[in-house]
Amino acid sequence: MKKILILLSLIFTAPVFAADMRFVQVSDINFSESQKIEILEKFVDEINSQKNIEFVVFTGDNLNRPVKTDLEAFLKEVKKLNCPFYIVIGDHDVNKHKDLSKIQYIKTIKKKIRKYKPEAPNYVFEKDGVIFIVVDGSKDVIPGTNGFYKEETLKWLEVELSLFSDKNVIIFQHFPLIPPSEREAYYTFKPENYLQLLNNHQNVKAVISGHFGVNREQDVNGVLHISTAPLPQYRVIDILDYDTPNPTIWAQLKKLNINKP
Repeated sequence: MKKILILLSLIFTAPVFAADMRFVQVSDINFSESQKIEILEKFVDEINSQKNIEFVVFTGDNLNRPVKTDLEAFLKEVKKLNCPFYIVIGDHDVNKHKDLSKIQYIKTIKKKIRKYKPEAPNYVFEKDGVIFIVVDGSKDVIPGTNGFYKEETLKWLEVELSLFSDKNVIIFQHFPLIPPSEREAYYTFKPENYLQLLNNHQNVKAVISGHFGVNREQDVNGVLHISTAPLPQYRVIDILDYDTPNPTIWAQLKKLNINKP
């Protein structure tokens, strides 16, 4: 009887371990084959030295200009990451009239990184039941600094959010919906339809972006809007209790020590 009581005591007093997930966001590297190679190498080394990183997401303006050789050089470095990585297209990354359209951009990634799964600029991936959606707001015909989320993109997003209505959703994109600073040339064109879409779906927990070059977090109607400045800054983002309806999102701002040998 005594052994039974001890066993029951252990069961009811044992700690309950929360389900937590950690990933890294980096934005606006503006990489070229002749510049920023060293800082990208340091970033890869720093991430590889950390534990429990589920994946890295590059939220746009990965290149300084839409040049295929620069994209290939960028991919050569980031493929050295020990964890999976995902790519968002920014306004500096593509130009249909130059070297890289969106189709060419994705094809180049697929050719150089054969394990890379996304087949289009808009895509979905899942980690332990959490849904991550990449939403493309770039323009490759007439590129510009204003984000533009097409009607067809929002219809696609509506379908995905409805499909995963019982899952927690995190959205990655380059262009913020809520401006983190007053730079009208960087604003997203007519964001109200997109924001209404978010209001209609309670499963979206965060929208994570870059573009403005500033760091800011804003809670708007229960959705955390996170903007992150370029390297040497990046974010380590933890989703705490991700298997519950109300997870906590903790975004830590980090800075590379670029002077470290």
